[in-house]
Amino acid sequence: MSVPLNRLPAAKLAQMIAEGQASSEVVTRSFIDAIAEREKDVQAFAWFDADAAIAAARELHLVQRRGPLHGLPVAIKDNIDTADMPTTYGSPIYEGHRPSIDAACVSLLKDAGCFVLGKTVTAELANFTPGPTRNPHHLDHTPGGSSSGSAAAVAAHFAPLALGTQTAGSVIRPAAYCGVVAYKPSPRLIPRAGVKSNSDTLDEVGVFARSVEDVALVAAVLAAKPAWKDLPAQGLAASPPAIGLTETSQRAAAAPSMLAALEEALRLALHAGARHADVTWPRVFDGLFEAQRTVQVFETARALAPEFAYRREQLSVRLIELIEAGRATHTQEYVAALQLGRACAAAIDSLFGGADVVLAPSAPGEAPKGIGSTGDPIFNRPWQLLGCPVVNLPFGRGEFGLPLGISIIGRPGDDARTLAAAAWLERVLRG
Repeated sequence: MSVPLNRLPAAKLAQMIAEGQASSEVVTRSFIDAIAEREKDVQAFAWFDADAAIAAARELHLVQRRGPLHGLPVAIKDNIDTADMPTTYGSPIYEGHRPSIDAACVSLLKDAGCFVLGKTVTAELANFTPGPTRNPHHLDHTPGGSSSGSAAAVAAHFAPLALGTQTAGSVIRPAAYCGVVAYKPSPRLIPRAGVKSNSDTLDEVGVFARSVEDVALVAAVLAAKPAWKDLPAQGLAASPPAIGLTETSQRAAAAPSMLAALEEALRLALHAGARHADVTWPRVFDGLFEAQRTVQVFETARALAPEFAYRREQLSVRLIELIEAGRATHTQEYVAALQLGRACAAAIDSLFGGADVVLAPSAPGEAPKGIGSTGDPIFNRPWQLLGCPVVNLPFGRGEFGLPLGISIIGRPGDDARTLAAAAWLERVLRG
């Protein structure tokens, strides 16, 4: 029995469209059918118009091939500006808001032949107050956040690709909870113009898909690194990477199933030929968890100052409390937090040693029950402040049978090696 189109990887779909095996419209209709079947339960989209999607797909079928993503639909988090559909940032303050131009990352995807399938639910102003989205694997559990809709849309086979954003763990954590692959880049590799700001130091645009090959294909476009699309193949052909493992200093926060998955992943990697690298978590790095939070709340309080000043009654209690915490943070604390992050980043070799990449938890465990919280970003915080590239790989199951995620982490700026190593490890773990 043939695999439905909406369950095929994005790279395969792009190839089929390029070779005339399937039209963009046929591919798009397969995703629309899945949305019609399950969206009422999952609620991944803040805005979706099936007729508009089909029209966009038909138009791409009539024009010359624009790039490696030609004809593919992509879901875009609703804190990223789109000119041809609303962008409400997950807040009633911006109900009906329609930007005049696309965000830079959206424009780059369109230039490569994509079209926007719809806007996915974000937590309120991409912070911690969740929207209505549910985990496709179990509707009673959170999909994570703040990129909840993007992770859920890919997991539910509503879209082959999706963009999200991360300030603490808003790409990697929901990817782990929803059982999909995700990539969060090193700082400033993917342009952020047209993305609603929370923290100039920490905000990054990330990619959701169902394979490392797919995220590398999109990252090659967004980071203007054409050769990156070949990294998965290069990673498989190269010698196995040197891999270390760290639970950081927060091992007690990880579920037994998460710790077991990490150890099993390392065991399988070593059995497949990976070189083991001893990794020791430096004690000074312990301060990164609180330092990241300090930088985030301080900068978010200032980024959202207009909403706090003029539309406070339309903000959630949770977001008001976060902004007030940021306003109460002394500048000296903020500067000290930034300095610690920079000092630890400069000393990153004291953690990595001889490792090409390090494995760590993407989240404390599987998605928690309930949709009133997006989960705890504790295991994402240090890597975000350090500026490390991170790839989430689904691996293992938690106590309730939901997906677990493992982070493959590289040194800041070493995204190519990180993606190649992730592709190698993905093959080993899926095998």
